[in-house]
Amino acid sequence: MIAVISTMLFLFLCLLGAGYWIGLTLLAVGIGTLGLFRESDVAAFLAGDMWRSLNSPELAALPLFILMGEILYRTKLADQMFEGLRPWLSSVRGGLVHTNVVGCTLFAAVSGSSAATTATVGRITLDQLEARGYDRDLALGSLCGAGTLGFLIPPSIILIIYGVLADTSIIDLFIAGILPGLILAASYMAYIAIASNRTEGTNSHGRLKSLLQLGPVFGLILAVIGSMYVGIAGPTEAASIGVFGALVITVLQRALSFAGLKEALMGTVRTCAMIGLIVAGAFFLSKIVAIFQLPQTAAAAIADLGLAPPAVIFMLLIFYVLLGMVMDGLSIIVMTLPIALPLVQDAGFSTVWFGIFIVIVVEMSQITPPVGFNLFIVQDISGESIGRIARASFPFFLIIAALVVLMTVFPGLITWHV
Repeated sequence: MIAVISTMLFLFLCLLGAGYWIGLTLLAVGIGTLGLFRESDVAAFLAGDMWRSLNSPELAALPLFILMGEILYRTKLADQMFEGLRPWLSSVRGGLVHTNVVGCTLFAAVSGSSAATTATVGRITLDQLEARGYDRDLALGSLCGAGTLGFLIPPSIILIIYGVLADTSIIDLFIAGILPGLILAASYMAYIAIASNRTEGTNSHGRLKSLLQLGPVFGLILAVIGSMYVGIAGPTEAASIGVFGALVITVLQRALSFAGLKEALMGTVRTCAMIGLIVAGAFFLSKIVAIFQLPQTAAAAIADLGLAPPAVIFMLLIFYVLLGMVMDGLSIIVMTLPIALPLVQDAGFSTVWFGIFIVIVVEMSQITPPVGFNLFIVQDISGESIGRIARASFPFFLIIAALVVLMTVFPGLITWHV
C-alpha cells in the first residue's frame, strides 16, 4: 500500500512540476499505477471508463451553462446592473462598494463561473469606484471576495462537476448553495459597512427606473433557478432556458454580433474540452484509487486517531487551504475527492454538505497567493500588484473561513431541504 501511494505521489509531483495539464496528469498517474501494480489491459480499461464517465447525462447541462455565461459576458448586462444598483446602494453605509458584492451575486446566478463573474463586474465597478474616490483596497478586496460567489451561487459549474463525480443530485446541490451564498454576500456587505462610512446620499428618485435596468438579470435568475426549484425543469432543461434567455437579452440589447456569437461558441468549446479532459482523468483515477482501496485505508487511519467530526473537518480545511496556495480549485476537487469524500461520510456528513464545504474552501483558494486565480483577474483589470490585492482580500478570506466554521456547527444551513 505504501508503495502504491508513494508511486502516485511521485508521478503527480513529477508531471505537475513538468507543467503537464492536470487532465493528462490524472490519466498518466492512473495508467502508470495500474500498469505497475496490476496485470490488466490498461488500454481497454481506460477506454471503457472514459466512455462511461463522459457519457453521463448530468454533464449535458455543463456546456449549456458555460455557453450562457459566454453570451452574457458579451452583453451590456453588467453595465445595466451597476446603473440599476446605484440608486439602491448609494445611501447605504459603505456606498457603491456594495455594488461589487450585489453585482457579483446577481451575475453569479446567471453565469456559473467565478472567473467570468469577477472579470465582468470588475471591469465596470473598479473604474467607477476609483473615479468617485472610494478606498482602493476595499474596492479590490471586495471584488476578489465577491467574485468567488460564482462558485457557490447556482448555477455553479463547479457544483455540476462535483455532483457528477460524487454521484449527488445537482439540483440538491444548487438549492443547498443558495443560503450559504446569501450569508456570505451579506457578511461581505456587513464588513464593508464597518470598514467604510462613505455614502453617496439619498437617491430614491431613480429607483423605479432602475428596476427596469435590473429586470433582465432578475428575469433570467427566476427562469433558470425558479424552474429547477419548483420542479418543472432539471439542470439540463434549466440550462437550455438560460441560453434562450441570454440570446433574448442580446437581441433586445443589440449587443451580440455574428462574430461575437462565434467567439462565445468557441469559448464554450475550449472550456468544455478542458473540463472534459479533467473529468475523464478524475473518474479514471478514482477507479484506480478504489481498486487499491486507498479510501478505506485512509478512513481507517483517521479513525485510529479518534478525532471528533469537527476535528476531521478542520484538518481537511487546513489541507485544502495549503493545497489552494499551489493549485486551482477544480484540480483540487478532482484530485482529492476519492480520498476525502469517504472520510467526510464516515464523520457523519452528507455528500450534499461536503459539496458545499469543498466549494467554499475552493473559494478560499481563489484568493490565496500565489495561485489565487481571482487575484490574477483583478490584477489584469486594475494593474495593481498581486501583493496589494492579496492583502486587500485577506479580510474576505477570513469571512469565508468563518462561514466554514458556521456551517460545520450548523450543518442544517446546507441540508435543510434534503
